[in-house]
Amino acid sequence: MAFLKFLRFMIRRKPKRVVDDSERGAVSDTRIVSSLCEKKNFSVRRFSWNEIERITMNFSRVIGEGGFSTVYLAYFTDLTLGALKIHSSSERLNRVFKQELQILLQVRHENIVKFLGYCDEREEGALLFEYVRNGSLHEKLHDRGSNHSVLSWRKRMSIAFQLAEAIEYLHDSCSPQIVHCDIKASNILLDEQFNCKLCDFGFAKMGFSSMVKPSSMNPVMGSPGYIDPHYLRTGIASKKNDVYSFGVILLELITGIEAFCSEKEQLLTSFAGPILGNAKKVTEMVDYRLAGEFDLEEAIVMASISALCLRQQPSLRPSMAEILRTMRGEI
Repeated sequence: MAFLKFLRFMIRRKPKRVVDDSERGAVSDTRIVSSLCEKKNFSVRRFSWNEIERITMNFSRVIGEGGFSTVYLAYFTDLTLGALKIHSSSERLNRVFKQELQILLQVRHENIVKFLGYCDEREEGALLFEYVRNGSLHEKLHDRGSNHSVLSWRKRMSIAFQLAEAIEYLHDSCSPQIVHCDIKASNILLDEQFNCKLCDFGFAKMGFSSMVKPSSMNPVMGSPGYIDPHYLRTGIASKKNDVYSFGVILLELITGIEAFCSEKEQLLTSFAGPILGNAKKVTEMVDYRLAGEFDLEEAIVMASISALCLRQQPSLRPSMAEILRTMRGEI
């Protein structure tokens, strides 16, 4: 078919940081860490622990919890809100905090959650982000409650494209390169216009560290259903790990099925992956809740891209730049 021709894939200065004095909202006498990435200036604030306690009202409202951190709602005097991530206290997790902070100081993109500030006065460490009100892609796709409407095909395609742009930025526009290593539906936040905001860089690798096999002190981390099997076997992170996870997200957007079903202990890729290359079966794969309201050619293209991303051999997977070129022409 003619549209399949489009599926052929053809085979920046060190960021500077300066410390200065400034003010923001109700917080004063703190330092500003300014970073330059892609020649765009931005600033993040270094908070004291007393200020952290004040803006969270003594950690009064928990809005998220993970295995190694807790997220609290933060309140600013201009009535805006933030999300404060507190790492668990341990020597190893303090290293994780410092690594995540180092990466966040390099990153600024419209489809990556905005980093506002941090506190490093205590071992646990605190990271402050913009508050993204509309929840996560996982909630929008998989919460079957009566109050949740079905995520439209057009919104799904927009989220896929924006996510591809965010990952390509990390891989090709940041110097040194950044590999996220934990791309999953719950780490894709959505604003009120359903714009994608990639978050949680706790497992991310930067530069040379992304090519080194982790020691027994730093085991491979990832999420069931999304983690690249090659990364799981070798422990060597690369940009193609993120490409694999992106392929899982595409499959999730097409089918509306979770990447991993804990009840059945079943991977989405294990039963849907093998039929991705069969254009005649794509219609059967599309989320039934859409009631036929989708673009078939787009669905076939997205399924074909997903199949390429999910190839077992990383070298056979496309780069995010190649994926974006195809999506720009087809979606």
